[in-house]
Amino acid sequence: MSDPLETLVGRALLETPLRRAPPTLESRVLTELGRRAALPWWRHSFERWPRLARAGFTVTCGAIVAAVLAATWPLTWGGALAGTGAWAAGSSFGLPWARSALALVEVARELDSALVRAVPLEWLYGAMAAGVISYVALFGLGAAAYRTLYLNSSSAGDRS
Repeated sequence: MSDPLETLVGRALLETPLRRAPPTLESRVLTELGRRAALPWWRHSFERWPRLARAGFTVTCGAIVAAVLAATWPLTWGGALAGTGAWAAGSSFGLPWARSALALVEVARELDSALVRAVPLEWLYGAMAAGVISYVALFGLGAAAYRTLYLNSSSAGDRS
């Protein structure tokens, strides 16, 4: 059961003649479609990539995830760190490179703890405050530049 108003509007829209797009719009649309069709495959959406490229990308992403998990597993689950335990030797998951990766994680942890002990806490707080202030200033400058350069450019011709 359709609404009488819906039926009336639908009938009026069907009786309305089609309008042709302006020639400038039509040429711009066709030019843009041609430009997009000429783009290389990696600039298109993932679904339009060749199957081999999609498979390679998926495998690479999986390897990166596995490497990150392998490097952080001992830290998050309380396992052994580099040089100790079966996991560090890479035997538990069949990852022979795990010892090297965990050695790098251990070096990074030692460097981080040495820097935290060497730098006073007030300096760290000051650096964080300076970063926040810089971010806010950059955001404000970007907003001011946008308002000045972009929003006022269209009305610049009106001022005579």
